[in-house]
This record gives sequence, C-alpha cells and structure tokens, in this order.
Amino acid sequence: MATEVKVPTMGESITSGILSAWLVKDGDFVEKDQPIYELETDKITSEATAEVSGIIQFKVEQDAEVDIGSTVATIDDSAKAPTSNESPKVSEVQEPAIEVVAPGSTETATSKKEDSKDSQVIDDSNKILSPASRKHSIENQVDISKVQGTGKDGRITKGDILYAKTAPSISEKETTSAQSVPSANTPTPISVDSSNRETKKKMSPLRKKIAQRLVNATQEAALLTTFNEVDMSRVIELRKSHQESFVKRYGIKLGFMSFFTKAVVNALQTVPAVNARIEGDSIVQQHYYDVGIAVGTEKGLLVPVVRDCDKKSFQEIEQSILDFAKDARESKIQLKDLEGGVFTISNGGIYGSMLSTPIINFPQPAILGLHNIQERAVVINGEIVARPMMYLALSYDHRLIDGKEAVTFLNHIKHAIENPDRLLIGL
Repeated sequence: MATEVKVPTMGESITSGILSAWLVKDGDFVEKDQPIYELETDKITSEATAEVSGIIQFKVEQDAEVDIGSTVATIDDSAKAPTSNESPKVSEVQEPAIEVVAPGSTETATSKKEDSKDSQVIDDSNKILSPASRKHSIENQVDISKVQGTGKDGRITKGDILYAKTAPSISEKETTSAQSVPSANTPTPISVDSSNRETKKKMSPLRKKIAQRLVNATQEAALLTTFNEVDMSRVIELRKSHQESFVKRYGIKLGFMSFFTKAVVNALQTVPAVNARIEGDSIVQQHYYDVGIAVGTEKGLLVPVVRDCDKKSFQEIEQSILDFAKDARESKIQLKDLEGGVFTISNGGIYGSMLSTPIINFPQPAILGLHNIQERAVVINGEIVARPMMYLALSYDHRLIDGKEAVTFLNHIKHAIENPDRLLIGL
C-alpha cells in the first residue's frame, strides 16, 4: 500500500514553499520518523519526517515550489527493510566511495551504508550523515570528525555542516579583572572556477521575506539610533565567580544574553513607552515581556521569542536561547516561536562587529544591538585604566519614542549591566 507524503500545514499565512533538499534518495527504504526532506518557506525552514516505513518514490524534484497539502512523494509501506544478506542496489554498487581524512592522519574512512538505513552514510568515527550533509561537507571542506551531530540519533544535518564552517570560536580568555569576547574565525575562502566571473541563484523565500520586512521597516517607521557604552567588568567577574557552580547545577554556561535580557525587561518596566506599538492611529501599550533574540542561520536571520522574560530565571533564559539556536540549526524552529515579541536583542559582537545601527523588527518599536567587547582606556576617578567595554546601539521608532525616553532606556540598561547584583535581586 502506498502512503502519500503531503506538505503539512504550517500556519494560515503560509500557502507554499520550496522543497530545498531531499534528505534521502529516490527508491530508498526509509524508517518511520526519519527526516526525508527540507521545506523552506518565507518564514522558516523545517524538516519533514516519514509517517511510515517503506520504499520512497519522489513526485517532485528538489528546489521545486510546492503547495501546502500537495503530494511530494509516496511510501510503499508493504516493502520490507533490506537485510544484511540482500544484494546491494545498483545505485549503491556504482556510487563512488567518499573518503574522509582526519587532520594529521594518512588513513581514510570509506563511507558505508547501514543495512536498515541505506540513505545514511557512516564513517569510521560513527558519524551519521544524510546525503545532503555529505555533499555539503565535501563542498565546504569540513572535517566531519569535528562536527557534533544534532539530528536524530546523532545524525549530522546540513545545518551542522554549515554551522561548523561559519560559527565563531567560543574560546574565552579570562583574567582577574577582565575577559575578552569570543572572536570570529576568519572564513575559509571557497574555491570557484575563475572563468566564471559571476554566479546567479534564485533568492530563497526566507531571504525575500527578510528583505521585504527590512524595507518595510525603513519605509513605515521613523528610525533613529542612539548609542552608549557599557563597562562589562562586573558581569565578567560575576560570571567567572559563579560559572563553575552554574554549569554543575544546570549543565549549561551562564552567558551574557541572560544579563542583557533581564536588563531589557528592567528598562521596559521603567520606561513603558518603549514597550508599546503603533496600530493605525492608536498606541497599544503592552504589559508583557516577550523578548526576541536574533539567531543567525545559514538560511538567514531568525528571531525566536523568549516568552515572559520577567518571570524567567537566568537559567531558564539561557536554556531557551540554547534550545532556539539548536532548533534553528536543525531547521526545527516552529512558526509560533517567531510570532509576537515586544522588543529584540541582536548580538553582532559574536561576529566581531564593533558598531552598527540595527533595524527594528517591525512592528516592534525598538531593537538593542550588542557589539564586540574590547579593552579600552577609560578615565575612572581621574585615572586612566583599561576596561572591557562594549558599545550599545538602540534603534527605535521616533514616531512613538522620544529621544529623552530612548536615552533614559539605554541608560537603564547600562546601569543594570554595570551593577548586575541589582538584577539578581530584582532592583
């Protein structure tokens, strides 16, 4: 019996998408709940899984535009899983071996196929890759032995491959009084055919939506940006003092984002004019604190929303951000995770940005841009000393927020970060 694989409903506003990648091959035996394709829409990219086990037959090609509810494949659930004594398929016999070389080693690992999962590739280090991941690891020259798989059963996804290539290092250098910020690795140049002076590809639905929203924000809002700088010494010292205990108790690191999220909530409560939005000729005052945290992915910038930040602990905020980042890399972000939000925080500092003017996430009225931390000479009590300093940028809709309110708001964030003990006791 053939079971139809249909594009699932993803929200009332989404009517179609692009089948951006098949994660299995046509004619493969797939297991129930195994990821089989990626669907890219104007809002999110997500993986679809098989509802039953069986032999899959494609109905559409990769990169095809498909409507919600349309059939993209069928699965013959009467077929049995191949066993180890069965002869390999022709496609398996003719497929060349993929060799993976570990750094500093002359030995190679030949890709294999699991008996019951012949759509996956396993090297000698027990790293499981989908065909799309294998292709991207070769194209981007990524050593899969150093990639942590975040998919089902430790499977390495395409997002893991691209994240491993582009993610900044998270090494930290701490001293008794200061800590440097993680610095971005220099990207490895991608080899291209020098005879091709240009390449052209169709803009993805997500990229088109991002472009449209940014243009709308600049056209519909009166944007203005104000700046300040903050001394990160106290936060760095606090993290250093409690990091070991925090990790031991919660299993995650205490990062900077939870401090800034709490500081934003404190500022929103103190300057409520920033916690509002314009609807037509009305001003809607918001009395909740759902903060969007910008997450960079290979597909584009996503802004998942951490709900009720005023009620969440530092640990709960850090865990929420980690979960969203993981879901974004695995293309598992849900539409509901991106909806709403009263304010956004964007951290360009992890990529080495020193200063920027972020664009608001319309219809939100404001966005806080964080930047790289660098030791700079500052004057304290008449003496020149070195301090780990960060520039802050607050972009806001001047139709709703006056300059006095914006400066006051940013000063509250500065004060909270430079006095983090007040955040811990809710002052």
